[in-house]
Formats: sequence, structure tokens, C-alpha cells
Amino acid sequence: MKVILLDTTHKHLINELNKKNVICHEEYSKSKDQIEKIIDQYDGVVIRSRFKIDKKFINKAKNLKFIARAGSGLENIDVEFANEKNIKCINAGEGNKQAVAEHALGMILSLVNNIHISNNEIKNGKWKREENRGIELSEKTIGIIGFGNTGSAFVNLLENFNLKILVYDKFKTDYKYKTSLTKIYQEADFISLHIPLNKENTNYLNEKFIEKMKKPFYLINTSRGKCVNNKALVKALRKNKILGTCLDVLEQEKSSFENIEKNQELDYLMNSRKTILTPHIAGWTKESYFKISKILSEKIISELF
Repeated sequence: MKVILLDTTHKHLINELNKKNVICHEEYSKSKDQIEKIIDQYDGVVIRSRFKIDKKFINKAKNLKFIARAGSGLENIDVEFANEKNIKCINAGEGNKQAVAEHALGMILSLVNNIHISNNEIKNGKWKREENRGIELSEKTIGIIGFGNTGSAFVNLLENFNLKILVYDKFKTDYKYKTSLTKIYQEADFISLHIPLNKENTNYLNEKFIEKMKKPFYLINTSRGKCVNNKALVKALRKNKILGTCLDVLEQEKSSFENIEKNQELDYLMNSRKTILTPHIAGWTKESYFKISKILSEKIISELF
């Protein structure tokens, strides 16, 4: 068995595969074109987000048995076409679910208590107490959209905050705090997105979604940047329909998640007091780095052996 790794992972993954006599080749600098010329030599590929694994790539991978993504989403892989070719697509959403949940909670608490603002003010010699009076999460209502790995982990953290928790998941029938989108529109003070990026979820939170919300609300997005339409978001922030937002992911992110392309909406978000932005690091902890490789190694070994 031969596996090619296109992005770095924790050494645990290679170590475990080596124990099963799997030959691992690390190719972190070759271009996509260069990889396509040799991919037919491999039984498996491990990638994060360096490039898209599309039909052309898959067609050249004549012996591929699996594609493993060292992360949660699979949007950079043509999963449908891979399945047609009997290639198993594997991810490790369980590996960073706790990291994402804790990050989302930290962002909310910082936003509603003005921690990020007052910290910067004090460092610049400003002591403002009344201006930074915050709000408590207790007795508020939060709408969680998506109850997969990260959504369920986030709910577990929120249960001790005396919040009313409403959860909507289109693809599940029996889950904790189950409700309808209509009820979330009517009652939620906070919306937190935990959904994969696909055609249906691109621009999921848009002007129509915002118009359906009965109350001004706070938005948290730790899923994918393109799940939120930034023009609609900025418009709602200006009108106070959205009171504040925590974004670990941005619509302007490049597909590799390594950089962003600035525009007018992003400039507003970067300079607003109503926003907390982080560079796609919610699932990027030291612990998740190991856990993702551990879970991937277990799934790959289960698939191959």
C-alpha cells in the first residue's frame, strides 16, 4: 500500500500507517499538475485544503482507494464523483469538534462583554466602564443550525449557561433540543452556524434569512465563510438588525484558507466594534492537531485492512 500526503499532519498518522507496512510519501511542495502525473501510483491520498480534488484529478488516480481530509469539511473534494469511482472519502470532524466549540464560546463571551474592546482601550490608556457594560448569556435563546460534530459539542458547553437552546438540523430526525427553523426565526437572540459548505449552504445566511428573524440578534460562524453573505451581514450590522458577529471564517477566504482577498465588506468587518474576527483557527489547537491524525489513521486502517 502506498499513500501520498499533500499537506502536513501530526506525525502520529504516518507512524500508525507505517506500522501496517503502508509506504507514506510526503509531497508538500509539488504542484497539482505534478501530483496528477504520479497519483496513479498511490492507493490513498491525505490532504487538508491545498487544492481541489476534482474529476480530472480523480480520473488520473487509477488505483486510489481513499481520499482522507485532515479536517472536517469535504468541500474541496468531488465526493460524488469519487463515490462513483468506488473511492472512499474520509474526514476527521470528530478531531476538532471540541476545539471549535470552545472557540465559539470564547468569541461570544468576548463579544457580549466587550472584552476585546476594553482590553485594547486599557492598553491605550483608556478606562471606560459604563461604555463597556455587557450582557449575560443566561436566559437568552440561541439557535444552533447544524447538529453534527461541532454543533453537538457546542451545545454541550452551553448547557450550563441557563440558555434556551434551539437546534435545527435538516438531515436528522431525532436529536437534542430539536426545533424548526421557524421557531428559531421567532425566538433566537443568537444564531450559530455549524453546517458544511455545499451548493445548498452557500450564502445560507443572507438577506432573506435576516429578514425572517423577529429580533435583533448576534451571529456566530465557525463553519465556512461562504455560508454567510457578507453584503447582507454588513447591511444588517449597519441597521442593528445584527447586533454583533463572531467570525472565525470569512467569505473572502481563498480555498486553501491561507489568506483573504480584501473588499469593501471585509474592510467594514475589520474596523467595526461589533465584530470579532479570527483567521480560521477555531479547530486549530495543539490537541486537535493530534486528534485529527489519530482519527484519520484509525479510519484509514479500518478501510484498508
